[in-house]
Amino acid sequence: MEKASKISIIIPAYNVEKYISKCIDSVLKQTYSNLEIILVDDGSKDKSGHICDIYKEKDSRIKVIHKENGGLSDARNYGIREAQGEYIVFIDSDDYVDSNYIEELYNLVIKDNVDMAITSHKIIGKKVKFKYEKSKFKELKEKILDRMLYDEDIDVSAWGKIYNKKLFKNVEFPKGRLYEDAATFYKLVDQCDYISVNNIPTYNYVIRSNSISQNSFSIKKMDLIKSTEEMTEFIKNKYPNLINGCKRRLMFSYLSTLAQLSKSNRRNKEIEKYLLKYIKENRKEVLKDKRIPKRDRVALIISMFGFNTFKFFWKIYERVIKK
Repeated sequence: MEKASKISIIIPAYNVEKYISKCIDSVLKQTYSNLEIILVDDGSKDKSGHICDIYKEKDSRIKVIHKENGGLSDARNYGIREAQGEYIVFIDSDDYVDSNYIEELYNLVIKDNVDMAITSHKIIGKKVKFKYEKSKFKELKEKILDRMLYDEDIDVSAWGKIYNKKLFKNVEFPKGRLYEDAATFYKLVDQCDYISVNNIPTYNYVIRSNSISQNSFSIKKMDLIKSTEEMTEFIKNKYPNLINGCKRRLMFSYLSTLAQLSKSNRRNKEIEKYLLKYIKENRKEVLKDKRIPKRDRVALIISMFGFNTFKFFWKIYERVIKK
């Protein structure tokens, strides 16, 4: 019988003392046991680093790295360099996983002989009617990219996936950039032939009001557009059949950034003008695409009436989904 591969779980931690214990406890309860658990304390100012050290004393599989704050990308890159496992899994420190999370992912890569597998996730703290089909399947990388471009059950997040470590030989997360997953995921997919997918959710993504993706607007939020421009340019050149999906994905980055801007108390007319200009110039063509998500279509139509109208309706939307 073939020996089970070692899997390195990388958990970056920064000021998450309220949440990290639940995350680590869920990892220690995994039905798959051949694990290396790498906790990367990214210069936390609270007790996160101390909590990591306490867990290290409890389980010999845990390794703790204390480093100066460099951001999520830098912490993940540190973890990858330290990883001794054949496979790598990322978990955000304020999320948690089901007990069969690792086993399900590992079984997929072994059974289907692939270098990456993806599992679905549940969203905790947000009103979402979650529907899924209990299915597992293997698809060509081009189909995975296509579904990612349209947000059809495939997202760009680093978590919720297992990777053969060799995929990171020439790929790093971009240090100092927000939305680093959008700048990385497609490069990993491109190296695979097939990727396996499990539609049954085993990862629990927790919405927090002070998380990176939920904070008020800053100029760094424009990183989403930069990363998406790089992504879509790469995909258009290598997979020309996916050009319509690229147009949709790039439009999404502008709409998402506009939505972030609409939540800010301070109005930035220069950025507002820049975002609306692109949306206006490309709105008609994207609306012709019957595959774009309903939320995108509604946002595009609302944007026709200007920023104030968009802001008003987006606030209503945010309240509805949080109930």
